[in-house]
Amino acid sequence: MANPLTQLQSEGQSVWYDNIDRAQLASGQFQKMLAEDGVVGVTANPTIFEKSISAGHAYDDQITQLIKEGKDTSDIYEAVVIKDIRTVADLLKPIYDSTEGKDGYVSLEVSPELANDTEGTIAEAKRFWGMVERPNLMIKIPATPAGIPAIYEVLRSGINVNVTLIFSMDSYRDVADAYIRALEDRNGRSEDVSHIASVASFFVSRVDTLVDKLLEDKIKASNDSAEKEQLKALEGKAAIANARLVYQDFKRIFNTPRFESLKHVGAHVQRPLWASTSTKNPAYRDVMYAEELIGPDTVDTMPLETIVNFRDHGQVRNSIEDDIPGAKATLDTLEKKGILYAEVTKQLQDEGVKKFADSFHQLFKGIEDKKNAIKESQLAD
Repeated sequence: MANPLTQLQSEGQSVWYDNIDRAQLASGQFQKMLAEDGVVGVTANPTIFEKSISAGHAYDDQITQLIKEGKDTSDIYEAVVIKDIRTVADLLKPIYDSTEGKDGYVSLEVSPELANDTEGTIAEAKRFWGMVERPNLMIKIPATPAGIPAIYEVLRSGINVNVTLIFSMDSYRDVADAYIRALEDRNGRSEDVSHIASVASFFVSRVDTLVDKLLEDKIKASNDSAEKEQLKALEGKAAIANARLVYQDFKRIFNTPRFESLKHVGAHVQRPLWASTSTKNPAYRDVMYAEELIGPDTVDTMPLETIVNFRDHGQVRNSIEDDIPGAKATLDTLEKKGILYAEVTKQLQDEGVKKFADSFHQLFKGIEDKKNAIKESQLAD
């Protein structure tokens, strides 16, 4: 039986793995996904690194050595993360080469504490780029108001960018515009644009998590049975509708004469990347978000659980443009029911920044705890 994950390639979609774990790298599990599951890229964020570093003992030897060298927690964090990023980048380099820079990327996120600091984001992005020294690195920058000008500046400097924490169509359009402006600037200075890569990470399941909660609150507050049924019918619909409409924007923006002129000098489209595609609600099909957003020039970054589930029973078809009028109607109806799109998407972005910042702090605490445990073990010996 054919692997549904590899079948996605025939529909123009790339599968990236939403995780970095040194234990998986050491065991060969990650390499097996590259070979058998068609995984062609990797994303990571502070939450992922916090879980990987805090759990198990895969990082103990390196952290022990860094402690002996007198490194502080920040230095230790960067050292262990950069090592993993370089390792993954090197494993993905053959894919980067064979796809001529379309895939084969690994992402490293700037500190979430810089989400509202344009200049700080630019400086850290350039510093990480210089430290990693791999052409198939993408620097992750959030699509906050302060992040948009940073994205433009980093791209025009020749650095690949994975734009993260996009929830709204307006935010997506700002991101696409920043990408195109950066390429136009480079082209105007006779600088190469053919090696610049970027993806726009549009978050999916978190939209339903919040909207469904708001719908449930309205259902509980209503005494009208017909109204309750109408609200119930909207559950689990907002996220896919939102992403499908963004894909329509993507097709429109990257098929304009403005971008066509850049394509003639080798520019690549900035592909939408579906993030947060694991299913949070057990009442929904466990590969729902992966199955319903398949289409050309897209990326789906999946956590291990979604990869395993999709490999087992994922259904592959070009689904990204199914029922576009229905997608518009869904968002219009939610608006009429008092669930306001602009408020929902802003709340999700704000919460996303906070979640990553909390994970970042927890990660530093985990490193501190591991440092203390290693020191105590050394003393006991």
